[in-house]
Amino acid sequence: MTKVKPVNVTADREKRILTINWSDGRECRYSFAGLRAVCPCVLCQGGHNNMGRPADKLLLEKSANEALNLEAATAVGSYAIQFTWNDGHDSGIYSWDYLYEACL
Repeated sequence: MTKVKPVNVTADREKRILTINWSDGRECRYSFAGLRAVCPCVLCQGGHNNMGRPADKLLLEKSANEALNLEAATAVGSYAIQFTWNDGHDSGIYSWDYLYEACL
């Protein structure tokens, strides 16, 4: 895979959608509930042995949680983004590669 980078990241808190425009022209839209459901942190993945797996695209697409919203999004170096959710969870670091591969 060519090293694709995000060129624009927008969070719409009203619609609960994160949109990423990529350097190859692709646009990906992720629901907040879907992103929270596929959180790549060790706690959400069920231990270190389960780390590094690709996101479950079905879970990403089908997850719904009307109470969930994004409080903050923080860059992690140039390779990832970290979200703080209103349910208090904030330990997931979503690499750009993870998000690109998860695009529906």
